[in-house]
Amino acid sequence: MPYLPSGFPDGAWLPDVVVELGEVFAAAGFELSLVGGPVRDLFLKRTSGDLDFTTDATPDEILATVEGFADAHWDIGRDFGTIGIRKAGTTLEITTYRAEAYDPSSRKPQVQFGDSLEDDLLRRDFTVNAMALRLPQFELVDPHGGIRDLFARLLRTPATPQESFSDDPLRMMRAARFAAQLGMNVADEVSQAMTEMAPRLEIISAERIQVELVKLINGAHPRTGVDLMVETGLADVVLPEIPALKRLDDEHARHKDVYQHSLQVLEQAADLETDDDGAVPGPDFILRFAALMHDVGKPKTRRFEPGGGVSFRHHDVVGAKMTRKRMQALKFDKNSIKAVSHLVELHMRFYGYGEQDWTDSAVRRYVTDAGDQLERLHRLTRSDVTTRNKKKAARLARAYDDLEDRIAELKEKEELAKIRPHLDGQQIMEILEISPGPQVGKAYKFLLDHRMEHGPVEHDEAVALLKEWAAQNL
Repeated sequence: MPYLPSGFPDGAWLPDVVVELGEVFAAAGFELSLVGGPVRDLFLKRTSGDLDFTTDATPDEILATVEGFADAHWDIGRDFGTIGIRKAGTTLEITTYRAEAYDPSSRKPQVQFGDSLEDDLLRRDFTVNAMALRLPQFELVDPHGGIRDLFARLLRTPATPQESFSDDPLRMMRAARFAAQLGMNVADEVSQAMTEMAPRLEIISAERIQVELVKLINGAHPRTGVDLMVETGLADVVLPEIPALKRLDDEHARHKDVYQHSLQVLEQAADLETDDDGAVPGPDFILRFAALMHDVGKPKTRRFEPGGGVSFRHHDVVGAKMTRKRMQALKFDKNSIKAVSHLVELHMRFYGYGEQDWTDSAVRRYVTDAGDQLERLHRLTRSDVTTRNKKKAARLARAYDDLEDRIAELKEKEELAKIRPHLDGQQIMEILEISPGPQVGKAYKFLLDHRMEHGPVEHDEAVALLKEWAAQNL
C-alpha cells in the first residue's frame, strides 16, 4: 500500500488500487482526483469507507477507460455522471466534474457537467470536503482552505452558504451530521443560513433525510448534532417532537428541563453501548434514538395537579405512538420502528421496583414484554437517571442491579427467553377435543398467564389446569 509524501500525517496511506486507477486514467489522457471525504480522512488519520473520484471524462469515457481494468462495473448513477467499479474487492465511484442545482420546487437535482476540478470543488458542500488529491502524482488541491478549517474544527462552505444550501438543501442536515460525527463547530454565516433556509428541507425526500439522521445519531457527538438541528430550526422540519420538548420549559421549575434531560439520556445511552462482541454493539441507532425520543409524549400529557405538582401520566404510551408515526414518516423499516417505539413504551416499566416487592411473575412479564429488546431496555432505563441527587441515583442503580440479578436467576432456572404456555396449541386441541379457532387462543392465553404467574408445572398438572378452566369457560 503506497504511503503518501511529506505534507500528510505520518503513516497516511492509500490502497494500491487508488494509484493504479490514477495511472489508468492518465494513460488514457484524462484527469483523475481522489476527492471529498477520503482526502479529509487522511488528515484525520481515519480510514474512509468510501473512495470517491472526480474526472474530466464523461460517463461513456469512464466506462471505456476502465474496461479491462475493473473486475465489474455498474452505471446506475450514470444520469448523475457516476460510474461505479469494483477492483480487487474494493468499490470505487468515479464521477464526471459537475455542478448541481435544485429547482426551488423540485426534489431532484438538475445535473450539469463541469470542465475543471476547481469548478467541481466550488460546488461541494463544505470546505473540509472540497479538497482533492490529483492522481497519480499525489498533488493536493485545496483552493478553499479545507485543511485550515479541518484543524480549526470549523464548518464553512466553498461558495456562500445560501448558494450551497440552495444547490442541495440536504447539506444543512449534513452540517448537523458533521458536527455530530467530527465534533465540528458551524461558522456563524453557515448557522445563519441554516436558520433562514431550514424550510427548504421540505423538498428533500424522507429517505435522504433518514440517512443523514441515522449518521448524526450514530456520531461520536450526537448531542451536538441534535442541538444544532433544534437551534437552527431543522428539527422543526425533520423531528418536530424534539423542539417541542424545549417549549415544555416550566418557568416555575415544577419539573426538570425535559429537552436537556433527553439529550443527556442520549449521551448516557451511547456510553452504555458495549464492544462489538457485546450485547449492544455501538453505535446502536435503535438504543440511541429511543433514548432521544423516550419523553416526546410529555408535552401532550402534562397536567398541573391541584397541589402544585406536575404529572405526565401515560406519556410512555403516547410517546410510543408519536415515535412510530414520526419514523413511518421518515420511511424507516418496520423492524426499526417496532424496536424503537417498543422501547419508548417500556421505558417507565422499571420505576417502582425497589419501592415495592416485585413477584417472580412481574419479573417474568418484564422480560417477556421486553422480548428481544431486553438488553437495550436495560441500558435505556439506566440512562434515564439524570438526577443530581446522588443518593437517589445510587438507590435507583442498586434497584436495577437487583432486578438484573433476579432476571439472571430466573433465566437460569426457567429459560425466560423461551417462555411458552405449559401446553401448545396442538396439545390443547387434542386434550379438549376442539378444532382450531378462538377457543384455542383463549385456552392458550390462560395457560400463558398461569405460566407467568406461577412458573413452570409438570405436564399432568397442566392438563388438569386446562380441563378445570375449560369446564368453566368453554
